[in-house]
Amino acid sequence: MSADQLKAQRHARGKRPQFYATPGLDQAMSMIVVLAQELHVLADRVDAIERVSKARGIDLAAEVDALVLDQPALDAREQRRQQLLERLYYLVRKEGQELAEADSQARYDRVISETAQA
Repeated sequence: MSADQLKAQRHARGKRPQFYATPGLDQAMSMIVVLAQELHVLADRVDAIERVSKARGIDLAAEVDALVLDQPALDAREQRRQQLLERLYYLVRKEGQELAEADSQARYDRVISETAQA
C-alpha cells in the first residue's frame, strides 16, 4: 500500500442539509452528481483526444479497438474504479458509520442506566 493510499479519511463535520423527505434520496442525488461530474470530465477528455488525433491524422478508433492492455494498465484502471466507488458511496458509508456509532452509544447508555437501576 502506497503513502497516497494510507491518507486519513476526511469528513465534513456537523449536520448535513436534508433536501428531500424520502430517506436515502439525498444520498442517491449525491451519487448522481458524482457520476455526472465523472461523465463530464470523461466527455471532455474524449473530445480532446479525438480532436488532437484528427489534427495529426491518426485513426484513433482503429488504434483503440486493437489496444490490448498490460497488467499495470489494468491495475491503474482498477485503482481509478475503486477511487470512483469510494467517492460515489461516501455519504452512504459515512451515515452507516454514524449510525453504528450512535447505536453503540445508545446501547452503552442503556446498559449503564439499567445497571444503575439494578
